[in-house]
Amino acid sequence: MRKRLATLFSLLLVFSLFLSACGFNKETASPGEKEGGSKGGDSAAKQELRVNIKTEPFSLHPGLANDSVSSNVLLQTFEGLTRINKDGKPENAMAEDVQVSENGAKYTFKIRQDAKWSNGDPVTAKDFEYAWKWALDPAHESQYAYQLYYIKGAQAANEKKGSLDQVGIKVVDDKTLEVTLENPTPFFLELTAFYTYFPVNSKIAQANEKWYTNAGENYTSNGPFKMVEWAHNNKIILEKNENYWDKDSVKLEKIDMAMVNENNTELSMYQNGELDWAGMPTGQLPVEAIPQLQSDKTLKIQPIAGVYWYKINTEAKPMDNLNLRKALAYAIDRKGITENITKDGSIPAMANVPPTMFPENEKGYFKDNDVKKAKEYLQKALDEMGLKDVSELPEIKLSYNTDDKHAKIAQAVQDMWKKNLGINVKLENTEWAVYIDKLHKGNYQIGRLGWLGDFNDPINFLELYREKEGGNNDTNWEDPEYKQLLLDSAKQQDPQKREEMLKKAEEILIRDMPIIPIYFYTNAWVQVDNLKGVVVSGLGDVQFKWAYFE
Repeated sequence: MRKRLATLFSLLLVFSLFLSACGFNKETASPGEKEGGSKGGDSAAKQELRVNIKTEPFSLHPGLANDSVSSNVLLQTFEGLTRINKDGKPENAMAEDVQVSENGAKYTFKIRQDAKWSNGDPVTAKDFEYAWKWALDPAHESQYAYQLYYIKGAQAANEKKGSLDQVGIKVVDDKTLEVTLENPTPFFLELTAFYTYFPVNSKIAQANEKWYTNAGENYTSNGPFKMVEWAHNNKIILEKNENYWDKDSVKLEKIDMAMVNENNTELSMYQNGELDWAGMPTGQLPVEAIPQLQSDKTLKIQPIAGVYWYKINTEAKPMDNLNLRKALAYAIDRKGITENITKDGSIPAMANVPPTMFPENEKGYFKDNDVKKAKEYLQKALDEMGLKDVSELPEIKLSYNTDDKHAKIAQAVQDMWKKNLGINVKLENTEWAVYIDKLHKGNYQIGRLGWLGDFNDPINFLELYREKEGGNNDTNWEDPEYKQLLLDSAKQQDPQKREEMLKKAEEILIRDMPIIPIYFYTNAWVQVDNLKGVVVSGLGDVQFKWAYFE
């Protein structure tokens, strides 16, 4: 929720603003005040779900996707060797049996005999080998290739220091896949449920390299639903996949995914009976509506493993100055943001790893809104740059993808930096696809992003910054001690010692401030009363496999 860039996320995914709440009017009335608002219109009887995913997905190729929007589609249409179940635990999915070697470094997956692609082709071990090696091929520039680095030889192949033929992925036969890891990885079966580990129909992909760009006969998937329409920048329509091995568990016949990038419009559509769900993790609620929705007791809130942060291009002047980065970080009033804007239980973040994983991070590594300390760091920065005062600072630009919430957060932070430090900051907003491309290319100074956990382990919030050239790093920051701690932690079998290593690494990350954490996420949404069985995980993603209308 990439994460999953939460667009989140994802991702995207994200919650918070800092402007005075607008008056609550008929356009943001509570569900039930308009016809169909609490009943979902006729969709209940039809087993047809209508949600909003806000924007065009970055990519619906499992090896290229890196955001929560793409994730929200792929989790419905594809399936890995494992799937995260209703209880948040990995269970067998495409694999009907998994054998692990005594040393924990070799996995043998037996793929179901009845596993098929949406066009009827059998799902084979080759499809997994093809997909994983495709993502590792540096020519394809997969941002999430590093998620495969747990496999022996994967990092070397991705960094052109080894051959793809030497990667520890072996097709034993059509239905048997053998995977050898660099080190025992206790969360590997969680990883195989993540979309970078999804298979690709190798027969289709080898015949048409653009198979994933449009709906049609080339777009084959192996999950509960199949894509039947993709009107770019408008909507995606999914239908039940009759070739899915577990189709009897799937009750929904159709999912309409609108792309409405305006939060008030999304809520109005819900209230008018045009949507069955509004808000996270697929869309977003207007922040000014949250208090009323809470009062009406229609708002659902769930803490998740996710963080809203500002990434910093540490090679772009003047953001290459550490003390300036710290000054900006310390001069933000996070408590004010969460109390006066999000109002959804989100927690001010003075750390990187969510409290759901490191409980002590609810307090964090530094004091929130510490203006005195911020001014001290600013003076050090000015002295180091040989500047007399802040008026001589080179221009600083804060970028964000187009969205009401991100805009208000950015405006609030802009005001804080002006008020507390006297620094003028220019704001820039861009549509998501253009925005994320700019970040990946380093064409920014400070940029908003959210990160939702891809799997339930702190390493997922730390490994992003292991290498300067890492797929989702974007900050151009790298530290040898930090990197070594993460590498050593992968070999450490003692859980307590491993946790100590990861916490020490996080201290280094906060010390150097390539990112400025703002707050830890919650998901907040409203849904029609008779919609049941939707599974929103502690990582912030959503699965509709078990959903149905009562």
